[in-house]
Amino acid sequence: MKRVVITGQGAISSLGMSATATMEGMREGRLGISDLVIQDVERLSVKIGGQVHGYEGADYFSRQELVLYDKFTQFALLSAKEAMEQSGLEIDERLSLRSGVILGTAGGGLHTQDENYRNVYEAGKNRVHPFVVPRLMNNAAASHVSMTHRMQGPTYTVATACASSNHAMGQAFQMIRSGATDVMLTGGSESMLVFGGIKAWEGLRVMSKDACRPFSATRNGMVQGEGAAVFVFEEYEHAKRRGAEILAEVIGFAMTSDASDIVTPNKNGAARAIKGALLDAGLNGDEVGYINAHGTGTTANDKTECAAVREVFRAHADELMMSSTKSMHGHLIGGTGAVELLACVMALRDGVIAPTISYEQPDPACDLDIVPNIARDAKVNVTLSNAFAFGGLNAVLALRSI
Repeated sequence: MKRVVITGQGAISSLGMSATATMEGMREGRLGISDLVIQDVERLSVKIGGQVHGYEGADYFSRQELVLYDKFTQFALLSAKEAMEQSGLEIDERLSLRSGVILGTAGGGLHTQDENYRNVYEAGKNRVHPFVVPRLMNNAAASHVSMTHRMQGPTYTVATACASSNHAMGQAFQMIRSGATDVMLTGGSESMLVFGGIKAWEGLRVMSKDACRPFSATRNGMVQGEGAAVFVFEEYEHAKRRGAEILAEVIGFAMTSDASDIVTPNKNGAARAIKGALLDAGLNGDEVGYINAHGTGTTANDKTECAAVREVFRAHADELMMSSTKSMHGHLIGGTGAVELLACVMALRDGVIAPTISYEQPDPACDLDIVPNIARDAKVNVTLSNAFAFGGLNAVLALRSI
């Protein structure tokens, strides 16, 4: 099997307008959650989120492009551009056929959908723009990224709620490892911070009105965010031949289904995904130094995740560091795993473990080392990234320093 490495990364989040800025925010333990600035916010009971404030699409794209790009597509394109620039890749005719794009999203073009529902149902308009469908479809971001960088290989979108990005990156990893491709742009993008998006999530009664406090006894729900992260996954020998800087190696991936409940997480499904990623990577549990947790800040999710980690790692669970960066940038739903993978790369390359901020009080059901409030300097060689989604869909990635 081929080895797979990461040679470029790009991001935009409430912590910063680039991967570097987002990682710096994680390092500082900065709070990217703030008051929402959206239409009809006064009609919402949840008025906070990890919003990318000050962002204007016109600063980055032409009027002709914006006609086609929903905000989630814009975020993906900006992140992919940054990742490609860092990688130094040049897509020639041969590589064009051996490269592709797999991205994750859950809401897709929700800004377009929200705006046009308003036009039709509230304003009473009888026509919508002819490009509404190309803007809102979930594969729009992946398609535009492939066109921009002329990647003619496997290109599609994965939509598995909160696990979308991890599923996308895992499948990109498998594409390269199998020899089907040499390069994949992969990650995820989401922008659901519109009235309709927040109002729908309010109905689930899993949202916090004040803060995201994963693993803290005082936690009271999740907080949504927006943004994207995209990575260049590349076959190791291909990267080595061209002298590329390697950020980390992707060494394992596993996915499972709880097959039990549409919203309530299941410890067994999560544990099987973690075990599967270790097995796929050929790792012993005691080789893992850091886990980027799914850590949503809901009572059920945090408790279940901690129980699954204890089941898999047993005594080593007390030696592990595990943190949730959602406490800083919010839950990006389909894009969240991609932004969180930056924390894994930062741990491997820089020896900095991102903290779980807003932590207030220990919970006996979450008694792991969750790196509370302040980042930590620590050398780790192997990290895991957990994603556990509504629908009982679980996806775990394993990375190693190189």
